[in-house]
Amino acid sequence: MSDPDPTSSAEPLVVDVAIAGGGLVGASLALALAQLRLRIALIEAAPFGAADQPSFDDRSTALSNGSRRVFEGLGVWPLIEREATAIRRIHVSDQGRFGFTRIDAKEQGLNELGFVVVNRAMGAALWRRLSAEPSIAVIAPAKVQSMQLQQHEQRVECVLGDGTTRVVQAKLAVAADGARSTLRQSAGIGASTWDYEQVALVSNVLSQHFHNHVAYERFTPSGPLALLPLTEGRMGLIWTFRPDTAKEMTDLSDADFLARLQSEFGFRLGRFTRVGSRQLYPLSLTRSDEYVAERLAIVGNAAQTLHPIAGQGFNLGLRDAVSLAEVLADGRASGGADFDAGDGMWLQRYREWRAADRSNIVRFTDGLVRVFSQRLGPIKLLRDVGMLAFDLMPGAKDALAQLSLGAAGRVPRLARGASLIT
Repeated sequence: MSDPDPTSSAEPLVVDVAIAGGGLVGASLALALAQLRLRIALIEAAPFGAADQPSFDDRSTALSNGSRRVFEGLGVWPLIEREATAIRRIHVSDQGRFGFTRIDAKEQGLNELGFVVVNRAMGAALWRRLSAEPSIAVIAPAKVQSMQLQQHEQRVECVLGDGTTRVVQAKLAVAADGARSTLRQSAGIGASTWDYEQVALVSNVLSQHFHNHVAYERFTPSGPLALLPLTEGRMGLIWTFRPDTAKEMTDLSDADFLARLQSEFGFRLGRFTRVGSRQLYPLSLTRSDEYVAERLAIVGNAAQTLHPIAGQGFNLGLRDAVSLAEVLADGRASGGADFDAGDGMWLQRYREWRAADRSNIVRFTDGLVRVFSQRLGPIKLLRDVGMLAFDLMPGAKDALAQLSLGAAGRVPRLARGASLIT
């Protein structure tokens, strides 16, 4: 529910957990923690339910099966399912060369490898569930100004939409407020950023032939080109360019843009017939120097922001959220009335659990970007041989499929389809 008196600044709002950032990851964490009967504040800069929340845009997100199970456990999947399109095969290729890799759901004993959903549909479903949770106070619109550590709590100061100030006192604060996280900075935690000097052009396209639930990743001289299956036969396009080229691509007429896309992708889907609006998003790798501090946990894009080349960013961030929720669920079960959500023991368990998954996904994603950005002939030959060999080795394909499904390493209970509370 919304904070019952968001304009009141006389008394601090006292909660167990204060989450800064009501995007896809922050909202999911709030719903997970609501199952633990904790008092939760969710602080979001956009008005509650607003269609223009930055995370809830027209970009498409590929959900792993683990993420779909999380949404089922949060009661959100029934609201999303009609907007979701299954991925049953993945086809990866190197333009104009012989390297390719294919992954088929049937070969993995699955009905689908994952789903593609427009962010706006996920956001609407999450906020609909938030409005039905009495233990969640949504403070929106509100911008976090600062966070100060006191003896046994974090004091988070917000400025509301009308200019008044609101203070939230929490045993635990969670930074889910993006790559430039105010909470992370308030805690004195830095972040390293690697600018890929690339921009993602995002749009939707329609082709002559039905996508047949195949997701395509094609590496071109200009950058990776991904086509993800969507509802109504559309495909979500994510095409990477250098910044100057990306601007030129947005300025092209629809016909000229489709002609360029056709020449880069080919005719596997027949002719491309329509394209929607085109938006640009700069790409970089950002990693927080730490993932916890005293009475602070960092999740999602505040912890790491990835290149979209492997479609792992949101799935990784969602695993952050439900892993933290699981640690707190176990602490709540053992601590009873004395449970302190910000106790350093729980934060250290969260940090240790997430270390390997984060490291593996960041290394895997960053490695793909660097290998497929190389234009040297010997490197191209090696990657093509590697892709072809990979396609012929079931064991290697199984390992990649498990990574893509979010099933490598320790998997959170919600991502396995189990209850958060044991």
